[in-house]
Amino acid sequence: MDTKETIAALAALAQESRLAVFRLLVQAGPEGMAASKIAEQISVTPSALSFHMKELSHASLVTSRHEGRFVIYSANFDTMNGLIGFLTENCCGGNVCSPASACREKEGLAT
Repeated sequence: MDTKETIAALAALAQESRLAVFRLLVQAGPEGMAASKIAEQISVTPSALSFHMKELSHASLVTSRHEGRFVIYSANFDTMNGLIGFLTENCCGGNVCSPASACREKEGLAT
């Protein structure tokens, strides 16, 4: 994942409803969830959900497929993992990551 893709993903997630949708889809797993169920779960209108899904889709955070008359959305786990990887690429100075407190102790910042 490059910087431009990371910025797009973070911008898409920097809104309460979109973050709630994405977290819900992560919990649902690869099978995803119907748009109507998503709207019901996060208490938004179908038109508002459509707007939010467009933003998440544009950032490649979600994928969609049709099953009959339903649109099923799923989290794009490749993009999610790429984002996490980008954000943690140089964690702990390139050493094996451990809890944040261990990083602070290593730097002499323990509280």
